[in-house]
Amino acid sequence: MQSPFPGMDPFLEVPSGWPTFHHWLLSVMSELIITQITPNYVLKVEERVYIVDDVEPYERQTIAPDIFLVQSPTAPTLQVAAPATATPATIIERLPSVPDVRDRYLTIYDRRSRELVTIIEVLSPWNKARGSRGNREFLAKREAVFATRTHWIEIDLLRAGERPEEVAGQSDYYVLLRRGNAHGRLAVWYVDVRDALPCIVVPLREPNSDVVLDLQAAFATIYQRARYADDVDYSQPVPPPPLRPATAAWVGQRVAAWREG
Repeated sequence: MQSPFPGMDPFLEVPSGWPTFHHWLLSVMSELIITQITPNYVLKVEERVYIVDDVEPYERQTIAPDIFLVQSPTAPTLQVAAPATATPATIIERLPSVPDVRDRYLTIYDRRSRELVTIIEVLSPWNKARGSRGNREFLAKREAVFATRTHWIEIDLLRAGERPEEVAGQSDYYVLLRRGNAHGRLAVWYVDVRDALPCIVVPLREPNSDVVLDLQAAFATIYQRARYADDVDYSQPVPPPPLRPATAAWVGQRVAAWREG
């Protein structure tokens, strides 16, 4: 079944479900890109890991702690002629967690020279949280890449959180492209809740032409594969931030019509 919306589904912005959607999006985008860039380029999914100690509670709920303290069992007191007793179990206690975040993104390398050609970032709640370590590290990486000839694409399908000043306050969602040879110029696709997601270009190295990535096709594939129509509770409010009144009314109409259909 298709989504109630022509583009991004705002109900999928809930932080607790974002890691799964993020994974799906990287996976499907990889499928759409890789057939267009082989054999000259290599597509990889890479990972950035950082410790998160400054996130809001709702963001902390999206991060599964994987650190545990193992406490060895105390040996039982031996009693003469006592009946058999249960073997003591090892006690495992969760530490007060300072969880780590594993943020994944796509990279394209020149197969022959192994040069990094393009980075594709899909933003997440933890690299958009104001003043957080994730936000600082993301912006530092962005600035560093902007000083090189590597192409940079950032895809923001979350209305909540901080945005770079170049695109802040312009639309519900956006995609930004910085070409490595553009000398400071940026290409931006501005997208609202009512819009279909765009077909963007993914630049490579000359003499190879740009390839096209259809984000709406990617989203439609994800929605069906993940069976979001069965899992999303459309009776709940749209995740924050609040929609503008006219947009909220439109969202309600879309959901009602989708249910009837």
